[in-house]
Amino acid sequence: MDPTQTRAQATQPHAPVVPEPSDEQLVLEVLRKDRKATAEFVNRHADHVYSYVRRRLIPHTEFADDLVQEVFLAAWENLEKFRGESSLRTWLLGIARHKVEDHYRKRLREVQVPGEEESPLPEPVDPHSIEEAIEQEQAIKKTQEILAGLPEAYSLVLLWRYWEKRSLSEIAVSIGKTEKAVERLLARAREQFKRKWHEQ
Repeated sequence: MDPTQTRAQATQPHAPVVPEPSDEQLVLEVLRKDRKATAEFVNRHADHVYSYVRRRLIPHTEFADDLVQEVFLAAWENLEKFRGESSLRTWLLGIARHKVEDHYRKRLREVQVPGEEESPLPEPVDPHSIEEAIEQEQAIKKTQEILAGLPEAYSLVLLWRYWEKRSLSEIAVSIGKTEKAVERLLARAREQFKRKWHEQ
């Protein structure tokens, strides 16, 4: 090998690194129907949106793919409203949060609620113990297993109350029930959660 050639190659300037387009530039290109920009938009943010949605659907993660699609469809439809006041990722995660709440609302209206009949409420369970169990890192796996084994209405209302930090009144308004009905549902869900926790 000719050493002079090697030196010449070494001194050749590298191809310039093209910086990624800013959020605002990317949005403008997507709005112009640029396919490459649209692919870049999805590639840049899909994993973060999916991770966010999936975490908030546990243990019912089978709905994650559909919800992520809904998030991006809503983003396309509202992209002209993006003003760059926050990052594009933050803006997308805001849409994702609303889609997750819509999902909770829809499922709680659709799924059969166990024990709908007027029966005595179970003994009160300290809600802080449930909240701590859901939040503690070392208890996540066990919590997810228990939630997966509960009737869907119970796991949804527990997640909405303790994971999403929604009040009884917010949940009641969202699903068209009285606060008393939501309180009864939550009491039964807590009681079942606690019983299964101690059985494992």
